[in-house]
Amino acid sequence: MADPQAEARGPPEPRAEALVEPVRVNGSAAEATLSSAELAWRPTAAGRDSGGRRKLELESDVLGFQVEGRALKLATFTRGDVTGAGRPPSPVGCGGGAEDRKRGEVAVEMESEEAAERWGHAIRDRFASLGRPKRLFFIVNPYGGKRGGRKIFQTEVLPLIEAAHILYTMQETNYRLHAQEIAGSLDLKKYDGIVCVSGDGILVEVVNGLLQRDDWDKAIKVPLGIIPAGTGNGMVQGLLHSAGEPFSMSNAVFAIIRGHRRALDVTSVVQGKTKFFSVMMLTWGLVADIDIESEKFRWMGSARIDFYSLLRAVNLRRYNGHILFVPAPGYEGFGDPVEQTISCKSNGATNAAEGDITDVCNNETCTYSGPSTDDADLEWRSLKGPFVNVWISNTAFASEGVMIAPQAQFADGYLDAAIIKDCPWSVALGLLLRMKDGSYIESPYVEYFKVKALRIEPGLRVGSSTIGGIIDSDGEVLARGDRSQTKEEPEHLMAYGPPIQLTVDQGLATIFSPR
Repeated sequence: MADPQAEARGPPEPRAEALVEPVRVNGSAAEATLSSAELAWRPTAAGRDSGGRRKLELESDVLGFQVEGRALKLATFTRGDVTGAGRPPSPVGCGGGAEDRKRGEVAVEMESEEAAERWGHAIRDRFASLGRPKRLFFIVNPYGGKRGGRKIFQTEVLPLIEAAHILYTMQETNYRLHAQEIAGSLDLKKYDGIVCVSGDGILVEVVNGLLQRDDWDKAIKVPLGIIPAGTGNGMVQGLLHSAGEPFSMSNAVFAIIRGHRRALDVTSVVQGKTKFFSVMMLTWGLVADIDIESEKFRWMGSARIDFYSLLRAVNLRRYNGHILFVPAPGYEGFGDPVEQTISCKSNGATNAAEGDITDVCNNETCTYSGPSTDDADLEWRSLKGPFVNVWISNTAFASEGVMIAPQAQFADGYLDAAIIKDCPWSVALGLLLRMKDGSYIESPYVEYFKVKALRIEPGLRVGSSTIGGIIDSDGEVLARGDRSQTKEEPEHLMAYGPPIQLTVDQGLATIFSPR
C-alpha cells in the first residue's frame, strides 16, 4: 500500500555526498567527515589520539551552529563527553540512572573561510530537512507551580532557544483563561508552534482557544509544546517517558527545538450546551478531593499532597453515582450491558442527511463542536457506585511521580478509565502509594479499561443527603457539589449532578515530542 505522506512529500531528494577535510577540532588536528546525519572526526596529530573516532549526531546532539571566519562553531547538547575520550553516551532510560544532557561547544577550524562557508551551508541544508521550528510563540504563566515561570523562561529556555537560533515572541498570562484568549486571536501564520511555559492547565487553555477560532481546523494543527513550570507537569513527563528520556527542563526544551511532532487526541467534555476540550484527564472522587482541597495547605509546598492524601485516605469518602461507557475493542467484558439508547452526539454536530459535521456556525463564525458518533454502532455498558475514585485519562502520567494510566497512548482514539470501587481506607491508602509506577491498576478493587465514549452521572457522598464531590479536569474544577466554593473561586463551567459526557477525537491536535 502506498504511503500517502510519502506521496505528499514527493520523490526523495538526492543523498548529499559526504564532505571530508583536514581540520582542527577544539585546537587538535583531525580529519573530519560531514555526512547527511553526523559530523565525525578522528585526531591525526601525534600524541593527540586519546580514544579514536568521535562524532556528533546532527539531529540529536546539536542545538545550532554559526560560521566565524574559518571556524565552524557548533552548540552541542549531548550525553557524555563527545569531545574528549570518545566515550559512548550513557544508556537512555527514564529515571535517575540516565545521564542528562549537557551543553557544550565544538569548534571546527577549517583551512579556509571558503571551506567553513561550504560546511556551514551543508549543515544548514541538513537542519532544514529536519523540520526544526524557526519561529515560536511562548506563553509564560508566572503564577503556576512555584511561581517560577518567568525565571524558568529566562534561565532554562532562552539559552537553548538562542543557541538554536530560533526567533521567538513571549507573552505572559495575567489572569485565568488569558492563554485561551491569546490562542484565539494569535496570527498563527507568523509562527511554527506555540509553547507553554506552565503547568498542564495553560496547554489546555490554548487547545480550547484554538478550537474556538473560525479557522479551528487549521489552527489546531499548529504544533504545541510545553515546558514544565507547574505543579503536576504530567504531559511533559508522559512525552519524555514515551521516548525513554529522563524528566528535566532541558530535555523538554530540546524536544521542541528538534521539532519532532506527534498527534494528540482531544476529548470533548459536554454537559447540555456547555462544552470544554481536554487533552489530559478528568477525575472525580478521592484524587480530585486531594488535588483541589489541598490548596489550603499550599504553604507546605509539595508535601501538601502527601499530607492531604493520608488525611483523605484515613477519612475515606465514597460517592454514589453511575458510569456509562462505550468500551474499546477487547474491553467489552467490563460493566453491565445497557438496554436503553444513549445519544453520544455533540449538540448540532450531526446531520443524518449530510453525514458528520464538526463545526457550528453562528453569525458566519464557525467553531469546532466536537466529534460525533453514529449511535447505531454503539453498545453502552455501565458501572454503578459507590466509587472511591474515577479517573479518565488520555495520558499515562498525572504528574512527574504519578502514573495513572500505564496503557494510555497519546493518539489511539480511546480514553483510559481507572475506577477505584468501594474499598477499606487501608486499601485506598495502599493504592495511592502504588500510583507512582501504575501498579495500582492490578488491584481487584480497580477497574481499568479503555473507552470510546463515557458518561459520568455523579451522585452524593455516601452517608449524606446534600453533599456531593468535585469533578476536576486538567487541574481545574469543572463542577463542584460539596458547597465549599469560596468567593475567590471562579464560577464553575458545569453543574454537579447532571450527566457529563466525554468523547474522543483521535489525533486532532499536534504536539512537539522527543520522538
